[in-house]
Formats: sequence, structure tokens, C-alpha cells
Amino acid sequence: MKKENIIFGIIGVLIIVGGFLGFRYYSKYYGNNVAKEGYILIPHSANINSILDSISPYLKNAESFTDVAEDKNLGQYFNAGRYRIKSGTGNTDLVNMIKAGNQTENTFRIGDFGDVYQMIGKVTKKTELDSLRFATDLNQIAVQKGYKNAEDLKKYFFIDTYNFFWTVTPKEFFKKFEDSYTAFWTAERKAQEKQSGLSRDQIYALASIVYKESGGKPDEQKTIAGLYLNRYRKGMKLQSDPTVIYAINKETNFTTPIKRVFYKHLTHPSPYNTYANVGIPPGPICITDKNSVDAVLNAEKNNYIFMAADPGKFGFHRFTASDTEHAKNARDYQDWLNSKNIK
Repeated sequence: MKKENIIFGIIGVLIIVGGFLGFRYYSKYYGNNVAKEGYILIPHSANINSILDSISPYLKNAESFTDVAEDKNLGQYFNAGRYRIKSGTGNTDLVNMIKAGNQTENTFRIGDFGDVYQMIGKVTKKTELDSLRFATDLNQIAVQKGYKNAEDLKKYFFIDTYNFFWTVTPKEFFKKFEDSYTAFWTAERKAQEKQSGLSRDQIYALASIVYKESGGKPDEQKTIAGLYLNRYRKGMKLQSDPTVIYAINKETNFTTPIKRVFYKHLTHPSPYNTYANVGIPPGPICITDKNSVDAVLNAEKNNYIFMAADPGKFGFHRFTASDTEHAKNARDYQDWLNSKNIK
């Protein structure tokens, strides 16, 4: 009996010790080791020490993560990326996530940037590459497609929200937009393009004017497109204020904000200035959206020649075919600007 008690005692001790060691092993490899949630960035140039420096602030026990990371050769087999550190995650899952490259995408908002390089400056704040490298690579892509530089790729980009990985390359970035551009130009839209009598570059240039004049709101876009097509087909100057603003901003690298167009601006020498030149500008004055392109392809058939901002209905316009009526509408708007001291 005494011998049996000893045996049972030994077994009990072994169970306790085994349980303790098992618990330590489980806690070290699989137990939650995340103290707070967040994101870490691991560049291609990283090493095990820089990875540990990045992730340590989010961990309960950095030493245990280090042990697991070294045990699983993380320093040799990691993937660059932006990784989300989620509550409840253990060291093994954290290490495996980085080894497998299961990174979390970033959200990018492509807005009505005046040129592609403006867009690059914003986008690269959420990518591993700097803006110079990104611009250089997009320039090369443009040249390969027969264009002068990345600015000529403007028509491929649409205003919208997109998801990309932090490690996205310029080639991968452009491919997503090129695929979207190709998908947009369906057989139906190509038929509308042919019927319009405009080149695709003219369509995008006019769409960018429509977008700017409408403030991006679809309500009046088809009406505005119809008005500008009337002017174009009559051989009149389009006389769009946003083209003047763009012409000036383009030459100052978009560092000259213009809230109001004055007569002194109207003679600014630029092929984009539709007060100084007849016809549609040589390219878009901004990255535009799909609605604006569709508005040009489905322009309202009207007899309007003139438009002026409506001071009584912010963001909308008064349309007319009468120069006398337009003079009154324009005067009303100028008076409203003066009353608000907008210069």
C-alpha cells in the first residue's frame, strides 16, 4: 500500500509537472500575446532585429515572441508587408502570418488630382516605395505604351476608393487601373464613342471639365456636357473657368490656389485655357470619374450655350441660350462673390 502511494504520488507529480510544462508551451506558442492592436510595416530590407523592434510595442511578452520567431526561422523566411496585429493572437500565428505574407491592404482614395504626379505623391504615403521611384516607373510604363510620360496615363485612372498592399509595385498599381479602364469601355460605350464624333482623348478632356464644373455631382453633368458640345460644334470657345485654373496651376506645380477667376487670368497662355483657345483641351484637366465620362457619352440634347453658378442654389447652375439672360446670371453670381469677399 505504501509502495502504491509512492507510485501514485510520483504519477501525480509528473502530471502536475507535465501540465505545467504543457501550459507554458501552449502559452508561449499559441496563447494570446497581443497587448494592443495595430499595424506594423516590414520592408524588404528588414531583418529579425528590425522585425522585433516593430512588433514588440504590441506584445505582452516580447521575449517569448523572439523565442518562437527564432525557432521558426522568421528572420530568414519573412515577407515584406503591412501586417495587422489583432487581439487574441498567439506567437505562432503572428510568425506564420509574416512568413506567409498575409498582409492587410491599405485603402487609397483617388480624387480629382490635377495631374498624375499629385496622385503619386498622395498614394506613396501608403506604400513602401517613395514618390520618385513610383513616378520614374510610371513614366517608363507610359513610354512603353507610346506616351510621353506618366501624365499621359491620366485617363486610365478613375476617382474612387481602392485597396492595395503596402508593397504594391508601380506595375501592379497601374495594372489594376488598366484592367478597370479596359472593362469600362464596353461595346456599348465604344459605339457611343463612335457616334459622338469625338476621340477618346477628347471625351476624357471634356469629361474632366464636366466633373469640375459640376463639382462631381451627377445631377447636372449631362446638361453641362450637352452645353459644351453645343459650343464645340458651333466652333465657339468653351470658356470654362476650371481650364483657366488648371492652366495656371499646372505651371506652378499646383501651388497657386485660385478661388475666383478674374479677367486677368483669361488670357493666360496655355493650350488648356479654353478662353484663349478654340476647341477641347489636349488632355484632361483632372482625374475624373466614370459618371462624367458617361455624361459626355450620353450628353443631354439641349440648346444651352451659357451657364453661370446659381448663388441661390449652391453647387448648381443657371443655363440659358440667351446672352442677355446669361449676362444677368453672371452679374448675380459676381455680386454674390463680392458679398462674400471671395477673391
